[in-house]
Amino acid sequence: MSLNSTKLLNGQASSIDTNSIRGLLEMTQSTPDAEHPELKLDREGGHGLSMPVTLTLPAPSGSAQLENRCDLPTEDIRVAALKATLERHRGDRQIVLLQDFPDPDALSGAWAYQLIAKQYNINCDLVYAGALSHQENIALVKLTGLPTKKISSASLKEKDLAHYQGCVLIDNQGTTCQLLEIVRQAGIPITVIIDHHSLQEDLNAEFVDIRPSTRATATILTQYLQAGLLKLDSSISEHVKCATALMHGLRSDTNRLMQAQEEDFLAAGYLSRFYDAQLLNAILQVYRSKRVMEVIQRSLTNRVVQNNFSIAGVGYLRYEDRDAIPQAADFLVTEENVHTAVVYGIVRDEDDEVELVIGSLRTSKLTLDPDEFIKEAFGKNSEGRFFGGGRFTAGGFEIPVGFLCGFNDNSDFSKLKWEVFDNQIKQKLLKLVNPTDSY
Repeated sequence: MSLNSTKLLNGQASSIDTNSIRGLLEMTQSTPDAEHPELKLDREGGHGLSMPVTLTLPAPSGSAQLENRCDLPTEDIRVAALKATLERHRGDRQIVLLQDFPDPDALSGAWAYQLIAKQYNINCDLVYAGALSHQENIALVKLTGLPTKKISSASLKEKDLAHYQGCVLIDNQGTTCQLLEIVRQAGIPITVIIDHHSLQEDLNAEFVDIRPSTRATATILTQYLQAGLLKLDSSISEHVKCATALMHGLRSDTNRLMQAQEEDFLAAGYLSRFYDAQLLNAILQVYRSKRVMEVIQRSLTNRVVQNNFSIAGVGYLRYEDRDAIPQAADFLVTEENVHTAVVYGIVRDEDDEVELVIGSLRTSKLTLDPDEFIKEAFGKNSEGRFFGGGRFTAGGFEIPVGFLCGFNDNSDFSKLKWEVFDNQIKQKLLKLVNPTDSY
């Protein structure tokens, strides 16, 4: 018997006694003297922090699937389970899917996973469908040589995917990645999901580590590095650059460490032995483009402020300027007497003839849950998937324009289309901001 599926989800726990788990993990080794005896748990079950763990095992023929519940120290279990998963797929080729507009947390986490997988002779291709439009993201990829590439949905459909044996999701659960459906249609199983956002949907994957209470996916991947899945070496340039990227990702998703927790500081402390401070400073020393400044100006002009919420529609944007939206939200939330900012616009991809309403939320209010707020405001699509979600202080949403999608030379038509979407989004948001008012 092998450990078929391991899920580590905050709030969902399973329960098999420690001896059973130890035995299952030992059975993932191919021989008694396998190269990875560290897959075994120590006799006390490890000394890591306790976190709910779900272990789903293959059921005997004709019987129900075994699934029990308990709380166990998870540091050893988590590491052993990921090692077991990687060991089972030794020699495979995997496609690592990032969200359409990857941020430093996603980029660095995916790179760290790629280097870890390489220890098991697993080759990984890091891909995304959208764009790197934020100046810091562009600088991160260019200055570190981060091995990721853009591939459109149309190109991926034409690509022969038969040489991939698995799909990996890092810093997302597929809801912000238009490539996932194509990969699933090609029959490629989801092997690993590592994310820190709230659970979006129950994807069938071998290994799932989702921690909504953790501030950054970079922190999660750094913990795997600390546990020995990859021994960083400051004399290896690729390791130094990846550590620098992880430090940037961690810093980015914790608001320059101002919202960091103990585990983030511990991860940053570990990375401080390997990262290049001068390289990180060069990545951070980028300036806002003229286009970004124009979008921020539009958000200031169009904003509506009610009950300490600032809501602004910024009209049409080119696909490559998409990251101006979260930057505008970052700016608006700094206004006096504003604790939450939502900025949105219609983003046009002229190459693929696609239009999306894309929005970002930023908040400094500790009692406001961005994930719940966005899901309640915009709900689900016809397939039951939420249009957006969030984490501790930030969130985002993407809503397809649908039948009205398309470019029209008639400026009156474009203006009318924007007004329809602008009014509808404002109405949905203001219903939550002022629930007693009618719109």
